[in-house]
Amino acid sequence: MDLYFDPVPLLGDARAMFLGQWSDRKWLNVPGPFYGADTDNCGTGRIHAPGLVLYEADYFTEYVYRQPRTPEELQQLVDAAEAEAFSGYGCDGDSQWTPAMVREWWRDRGRIRGYLANRRADWEADDAKAGQGVAAAASDYAAYLDGELASHLRVYLFWLEERRAPAAADRLPHL
Repeated sequence: MDLYFDPVPLLGDARAMFLGQWSDRKWLNVPGPFYGADTDNCGTGRIHAPGLVLYEADYFTEYVYRQPRTPEELQQLVDAAEAEAFSGYGCDGDSQWTPAMVREWWRDRGRIRGYLANRRADWEADDAKAGQGVAAAASDYAAYLDGELASHLRVYLFWLEERRAPAAADRLPHL
């Protein structure tokens, strides 16, 4: 069973970097405490957090496709938020997501998979200019959707319902 890493208490003063509003959250964000909302289009997120952040193809705005699972990944996301000119990342997802919303997002994941597949050519062309590995990260996101994300979301559902990490004897909720 995956353990839940609760990154929010570790933010400390860095919490001030996360001023994004839930109402502006990008639909591509994976459920969890962090999300990209009304971000700029400067393309700095992947420089700092390449394993966590992706860009929308049309506007190059940033979203979180993988939640941080270690203090090192959390620091990468903090660095991405600090570099983001509009302070458009949010960190209040735990108080916004409900189990029903997570399940609805999961049921609609085919929309994300389709988006990623349809934009691949655009990203491959852009990677030649930007060199940030966006096409590879999009493939990583698609593989995550088809792989370990289900397990991660079941642990997150437990966290949302119980406000504690699951123990080995706990039964995880269904997606």
